[in-house]
Amino acid sequence: MRRDFLKLMLGGASLLAISACSSSTTDTRFKSYSGPPVTRVNLFKSRRLMQVYSGSTVIKQYNFGLGFAPVGNKEYEGDGKTPEGLYYIDRRNPNSRYHLSVGINYPNEADIARALAQGVQVGSDIFIHGQGPEGRVATERDWTAGCIAVTDDEIEEIYAMVPDGTPVMIYP
Repeated sequence: MRRDFLKLMLGGASLLAISACSSSTTDTRFKSYSGPPVTRVNLFKSRRLMQVYSGSTVIKQYNFGLGFAPVGNKEYEGDGKTPEGLYYIDRRNPNSRYHLSVGINYPNEADIARALAQGVQVGSDIFIHGQGPEGRVATERDWTAGCIAVTDDEIEEIYAMVPDGTPVMIYP
């Protein structure tokens, strides 16, 4: 009887260990979105306001932080500025250091030509992203290297709502 009890206990423990290793948990960062289609995003740097549109209707607004030198158009790599002008969402990073991120197609042809004419490195990797380790401890509102930073909860919404190819107009 005791031996049967031990076999039963060991078998149960093995099943628990196997199920713990194989259990699939849902990653809560990946939200679903079933609202109206997003057709454009407008970013107003001076107001730190992002508006997400479906047609002519603003369906969501967010406040954000910018690069550590927020005034003016991005001119070169490392200047701490956020670009201005028309861009498009062109990629997403589910493994971002900043929780989640969606990339804009900076640099575009005009950005590259301007940097070449000035003899500087144009830079790259401009994203709308969450907080990440730096953002959680930042004491300044504008702390990125030139990206647009929202909260982690907000980037989860944006990541779900805004498809690749969406135009993003960044105003001064």
